[in-house]
Amino acid sequence: MKNQIYKIKGMHCASCASIIEKAFKKEPGVESADVSYGTEAVKLSFDETKTSPENLSAKIEKFGYTLDIPVTHDMEMTGTAESMHMSADEHAAHLGLNQSKNEKLAELKDMRIKLYTLIPMVLVSIFVMTWDILAQFKTVPEMSLFWSEFFHHLLPVLATYTIFIVGRPYLLGLYRFFRYGKANMDTLIGLGTSVAYLYSFIVGAFEESLKSFINVEQVYFDVVIVVIAFITLGKYLEARSKLKTGDAIEKLIGLQAKTALVFRNNQEVEIPISEVKIGDIIIVKPGMKIPVDGQITEGQSAIDEAMITGESIPVDKVVGDQVVGATINKQGSFKFKATKVGSDTVLAQIIKMVAEAQGSKAPIQALADKISSVFVPIVLGLAILALGTWLIAGSYFMPFSQALSFALVSFVGILVIACPCALGLATPTAIIVGVGKGAQYGILIKNAESLERLAQVTTIVFDKTGTITKGEPEVTDIIILDKSLSQNKILELSASLENHSEHPLAQAIVKRAKKENIELANVQDFNSLEGVGVEGNINNEKIDIHKPQSADLNLPEIVTLQKQGKTVVVIEQNNQTIGLIALADTLKDEAVQAIVSLHKRGLKTIMLTGDNKLAAKHIADQAGIDEVIAEVLPHEKANKIKELQAEGRIVAMAGDGINDAPALVQADVGIAMATGTDVAIESAGITLLGGDIRKIAQAVILAKATIRTVKQNLFWAFIYNIVGIPIAAGLLYPLWGIMLNPIFAGLAMAGSSVSVVSNSLRLKTKKL
Repeated sequence: MKNQIYKIKGMHCASCASIIEKAFKKEPGVESADVSYGTEAVKLSFDETKTSPENLSAKIEKFGYTLDIPVTHDMEMTGTAESMHMSADEHAAHLGLNQSKNEKLAELKDMRIKLYTLIPMVLVSIFVMTWDILAQFKTVPEMSLFWSEFFHHLLPVLATYTIFIVGRPYLLGLYRFFRYGKANMDTLIGLGTSVAYLYSFIVGAFEESLKSFINVEQVYFDVVIVVIAFITLGKYLEARSKLKTGDAIEKLIGLQAKTALVFRNNQEVEIPISEVKIGDIIIVKPGMKIPVDGQITEGQSAIDEAMITGESIPVDKVVGDQVVGATINKQGSFKFKATKVGSDTVLAQIIKMVAEAQGSKAPIQALADKISSVFVPIVLGLAILALGTWLIAGSYFMPFSQALSFALVSFVGILVIACPCALGLATPTAIIVGVGKGAQYGILIKNAESLERLAQVTTIVFDKTGTITKGEPEVTDIIILDKSLSQNKILELSASLENHSEHPLAQAIVKRAKKENIELANVQDFNSLEGVGVEGNINNEKIDIHKPQSADLNLPEIVTLQKQGKTVVVIEQNNQTIGLIALADTLKDEAVQAIVSLHKRGLKTIMLTGDNKLAAKHIADQAGIDEVIAEVLPHEKANKIKELQAEGRIVAMAGDGINDAPALVQADVGIAMATGTDVAIESAGITLLGGDIRKIAQAVILAKATIRTVKQNLFWAFIYNIVGIPIAAGLLYPLWGIMLNPIFAGLAMAGSSVSVVSNSLRLKTKKL
């Protein structure tokens, strides 16, 4: 089964998305098709033996849409823009985004030119309408015969240009409706303006013959001009705003270095990044961008990893450390071996994850999708009903000519004001902005469903090791039992001996000694005692380091340290105990701040760990975590999550994504800690780059803000149609004599889509 994201050209509204989705789902071999109007793209899952992208594109071309098929159909990025001989914009399209920026800008330019040509026509139309209205109220005199005849002949010419040149997409929508029975927003606009234009044209052409039957003074050429102008303005503003919602992807693509300085044939050679191969030795000088992912082989530096972590403080790197492509070398020169290039780099994976998430649908969108799919036929029915009601019922209470005028106004008004675009844009625009903002903070969101669920979470469950703690032992206490010795002497003797051992606890002691700049002594006769400790001679003194024996357990210092969940080693000199060293997996520096931030938002925190209760309780107390569930085996963690869910809690699980995978999948939202060198963690809905758990609170803030924006958008989109359609139908006329002019309907329609997109863009200013 093939999974692929394709962009779609020709989409104008949410109904377009529904038409395309239905067409694809009817095709044999298509398992699923999710079309997003917000990203103008479709996520397809299909059997290549039964259908193809070319075949699927042919199925929608007759409706006016095109599936943009990249040169390669592989969903995985096959390399950089240069390696595929593409521009950055074409590469963006290859990633499954909507139209490239150049295409979008060209489209906007065309719309802008059309708007400029319409402005004088709109001004003339509004001038004539305003004069007529003021003349009816005796505010201004009647227009002179010369000017009246001049505008009487000018407006039809302007309306003809407007409907056939600027309004051509709407006429095509009407044509496809009559030919294929598929209606979208263009169909409604085309039908409404065409009826107004044809009625006005017929009245003008047969004015003398129709004078005795209808009011031939009432024509709607001005309505055609102004309505199409307002709708074109709305689409222009909407397209311009939508371009801003997707700039996160553009920024990510722009982060990549264009060239790399590679060591080949004993000399430095600058080559395009597309030519970098795994195993190449790359030189990075101060201020340069790191071109690909790799491991430092020579030198050291401080690297700005804000691109992947959102943190601006440079990270010190030495030989053996991993570096990530697109991060910036702040100081120092170094060489590194390329380990990941092209689609395997962290940046490539981030771009892919963000693009997929932006095109995904949140469950909250389901209602809007259902309404949008039947919206156009319902609106068409309501418009016809209003037309018939005014013609039939209205004729009993007013002259037929007036009833006909009101019928046309209501018919056109309903078709124009009833726009499902706001409904279609409500969810995806907010998701696009929210996911993009998260990526800038090092918060990678797998799909819109995870974002929505995170906004509802009541309980955050943490794994201990590597999530709350640093994931490696550190020396926490050095206890002196021989008062003639200092802490540094105890550490020197211990580290000198442990330097010959590969045990993690031994390496932690050596690391502490190096941190204190203690010079290590020579060791003779080193011996490792399996499961017990190590021994050797230093300056003719016999030194033993071992775990506490039964005799040692009487020491109160050991009892105290073990109650704190710490691992204790005993140091002996010539069979006399001279000191103790306690080690523990220590709390991450940001852990307390992260827990406090979550508590402020009313969330309960739980630690779920396989560690012993004493150690877990000690760490939990330090961090301020509410509850501890300890001594749980990895495969049992998922069951514990189930138990919490059975209590009615909505649970997010934060872990390292490896042994916690079952629990991450079971949780309502899985949150994985990524080191910055491996972001493709399939079991989690949210991935935090750099493993900074403060980002959990930021992710919650972002999720709540995004879903709140979605709800605001949906509310206004629904209210707009619920209120607007009855007013356009003329329901207020019997009460207050109010009829909605189609011109105001067009203005309202344009405003609805723009307001929804603008509201979503406010998320960019949200402080996390």
